[in-house]
Amino acid sequence: MKDPGLTLDDVSAAYGKTPVLRGIDLAVDRGELLVVLGPSGAGKSTVLRVVAGLEPVTAGRIHIAGRDVTADRPGRRNVSMVFQSYALFPHLTVADNIAFGLEVRDTPRAVARERARAAAETVGCAALLDRRPGQLSGGERQRVALARALAREPEVFLLDEPLSNLDLALRTEMRTELRALHDRLGATMVHVTHDQTEALVLADRIAVLRDGRIEQVGTPDAIWRTPASAFVARFVGSPAMNLLPAAGPFAPSGTAPPGLAGAGELQIGFRPGAVTLGPADGAADGVAAVVDRLEVVGEDAYAYLTTDGGQPVVVRVPADRRPARGAAVRATVRWADVHVFHAGSGLRYPPS
Repeated sequence: MKDPGLTLDDVSAAYGKTPVLRGIDLAVDRGELLVVLGPSGAGKSTVLRVVAGLEPVTAGRIHIAGRDVTADRPGRRNVSMVFQSYALFPHLTVADNIAFGLEVRDTPRAVARERARAAAETVGCAALLDRRPGQLSGGERQRVALARALAREPEVFLLDEPLSNLDLALRTEMRTELRALHDRLGATMVHVTHDQTEALVLADRIAVLRDGRIEQVGTPDAIWRTPASAFVARFVGSPAMNLLPAAGPFAPSGTAPPGLAGAGELQIGFRPGAVTLGPADGAADGVAAVVDRLEVVGEDAYAYLTTDGGQPVVVRVPADRRPARGAAVRATVRWADVHVFHAGSGLRYPPS
């Protein structure tokens, strides 16, 4: 690692007797934007809470900027957290909300106000300083929450699904602005989300979490192109990657693909865009199937097929060349775009 901003070494945590984090090892470079991605209940927010000191760890150590903070109170960790609910005081003005965290730490009022003003200018809400949260839109409240975190000048920013309460258009806009803000500040940020598109667009690297364990850490490109497990492959991508038995209908002559014989129980995976459709009397190496339903999304359409062997397959096609519902087709997979996983463990074969 170049310069440690944040490290979690074999960190575990529990709520009562229920394990939530199970041996998390994670290293975030100083100035990196790491996105923690996973489904609900994976432990994403708990990662942030143990870093912030809001939840205790049952095992492992946490270091911020090289300093062991495992036993430190939240106020001594020098982190700022942006919550999903924004957590603004409704009776305070925007200026008061931004400066609040500084003033309770005995920062001189004039200094706190100047840092609040500078932070508000950085995130584009300086014109709102005299308003109260009830007079703001969702996007404006989000900017105020970011400005409050920024004014603290922390070692690490912790962002807990900060965009999830916004509508789609505003979420897209704020996503772009958040990435630009990170690039301007060069700040260390850990951003939690269940939204794969948000993760792929924002992150320098992504940590995919499942049941309190890390499945894979890598760049967005690596997560997409070389998923370490069938879970990652299915979770990152919409519609999800197709997963079928390696010796199923898409394998040559119904047998395991060349080079995989004797490797044990395997699955093949391919994304909807790795399949081409042709007429029922088309390519001899294609698989006969029927179109059960169609979803049209702008220029793309997704055809949901059932093969003659009863396997469900999703295929992406141009919307203006989509087959009709109920049409008989032949589906051909580009083998260069096929992934292979162990059927039991779900791990990639061979490992990357």
